[in-house]
Amino acid sequence: MSYRVYSGPRGSDAISPLEKDRHLFKEFGLLDEAMNWARHINDSGRVTLLIEGDDGTRLTKQQIVTALKTGEAAAGHDHAA
Repeated sequence: MSYRVYSGPRGSDAISPLEKDRHLFKEFGLLDEAMNWARHINDSGRVTLLIEGDDGTRLTKQQIVTALKTGEAAAGHDHAA
């Protein structure tokens, strides 16, 4: 199984299927690894545009942002005293 994380400069639009070959991507074996890379990309001033997996997973730019925010909120609750 592999997951491809496509990224671009901040302000980039979502990727259409025909545009994927023109964007940089990094490949991971686990979805968690792909999401961690997406967080790194977004924190470094770029933007994650798409995550696609061989299993049919397809997370759009907005879905990734939502998932990362949800993960941060859950992590924050775990550490609350």
